[in-house]
Amino acid sequence: MRIRVDRKNDALYFRLDERRIVESEEIQPGVILDYDENDKVVGVEFLSISSRASEDELSSIQFNTA
Repeated sequence: MRIRVDRKNDALYFRLDERRIVESEEIQPGVILDYDENDKVVGVEFLSISSRASEDELSSIQFNTA
């Protein structure tokens, strides 16, 4: 999995795996899912991220695992 913060375009992108993206769908305003040829989600993009998270939160992303 890869995570990319694009400050220029004000977006945060989670790439879950490297399968080819064949379709994208905006499931709610500013949230886009990328799908592979088997309709599996391979990426999630959040637009207008500066209105969703602070600079500090974006500079230090933490993961919790169960």
